[in-house]
Amino acid sequence: MGTASLQELAAPEGICYGCGCDNPHGLHIKSYWHEDGIHVMASHTPEARYTGWPDLVYGGLIAMLVDCHSNWTAMAYHYRAEGRQPGSLPRIECVTGNLGIKFIKPTPMGGPLTLRARVEGELGRKSRIICEVHAGDTLTAMGDSIFVRVDTAQLTAAAHDRKDTKTGG
Repeated sequence: MGTASLQELAAPEGICYGCGCDNPHGLHIKSYWHEDGIHVMASHTPEARYTGWPDLVYGGLIAMLVDCHSNWTAMAYHYRAEGRQPGSLPRIECVTGNLGIKFIKPTPMGGPLTLRARVEGELGRKSRIICEVHAGDTLTAMGDSIFVRVDTAQLTAAAHDRKDTKTGG
């Protein structure tokens, strides 16, 4: 994997709990293009506090890993489609439109999880992302989700029922 992650390049001030570089309590997930040019990869070793059943990873953590990593996969594909480097302006941002997780096998605690994601089908305003979660050589979960390219200022204004995104009023 490369030296600087997509998150560090495109959103060093990010505060997302899962993937934000600037969240002091977050997981700091780091996503990188794979050398195959198709997949975006991440690795995360869950801490003991993310245990679900004894010796098994909590499913909610797996969902969060898939959500954050899949979102960064969508954004990475958009940057590449526009011939731009992550972090170049204007910033590309996506949000989760639909998060689908299939738990295939129990995910054991005690080792790194590898996330391998790619765009499935056409890249557009709404893009389908497939994300595999592996514990060693074992596929334990699969994400099949939709991510939507957005203007986050407008999204935030709508969430707070604001009419003017520039003045907040």
